[in-house]
Amino acid sequence: MNNKQLSVTYKLLRIFGFNYSEDEYGDVSLWRVIKQFFKNIHLKHLEKMLDRFYLEPFAPRKLRPILIRKMGCHVGKNTFFGDYVRIDTSYADMIFIGDYTHITSGCRILCHQRDLMSYCVGDNAAKLGYRIGEVHIGKGVMVGMETLIMPGVTIGDGAIIGAGSIVTKDIPAWTIAVGNPAKVVKEIPKREIIHE
Repeated sequence: MNNKQLSVTYKLLRIFGFNYSEDEYGDVSLWRVIKQFFKNIHLKHLEKMLDRFYLEPFAPRKLRPILIRKMGCHVGKNTFFGDYVRIDTSYADMIFIGDYTHITSGCRILCHQRDLMSYCVGDNAAKLGYRIGEVHIGKGVMVGMETLIMPGVTIGDGAIIGAGSIVTKDIPAWTIAVGNPAKVVKEIPKREIIHE
C-alpha cells in the first residue's frame, strides 16, 4: 500500500484501535463503515436466532436454513444445521450448500483468512491482506461436529467429513475424510445390484 493514500476514515479507525489491513481497508469511506456497522448488527441478530432454545424443535431443518439464507448463503433444500453452526457473515454470499446436506453442531465455514504467502520476519501480521475463496459443499454431504471448513474448499457430493476435522483442501465426492488437515481415508463403495 506504499503508493496508495490512506483515507481519513481509515486513519480514524486506526486511532480508535481498529487494526484493519491497509490493503483491504486503506481507502474505506465513512459511508461504507456506517453501512457495515448496521449490517453487522442485523447479521448478529440473525446469528443469535439460530440457537434460541425455544425454537429447537423446528430449528435444524426449518428455521436455521431460512436464517442462513437470510445471511446471504446459497442453501439447498432439506438441509440440516445443528446448533452453534457459524458462517463467515462477511462473505456469506460465497458459501454454497447443496440439497440434503447435514452441517452438524459447532461447525464453522470460512471464506476469508489472512494471506501468509508473503509474510516474513519483522512484518506486522495485522497489515496482511486476506485470501478469499468460495466454499462449495455438495449434495448429501455429512459434516461432523466441530469441523472447520477453510476458504476456497469444495466438498464433493456424498462426502463425509469426520468430527473435529479441518478441511483445507478439496474433498472428492463419495469419500470419507478426517483429521487436521482433513485427508481422505476411504472411498465410499458403489452398492452392488443383486439380480435374482
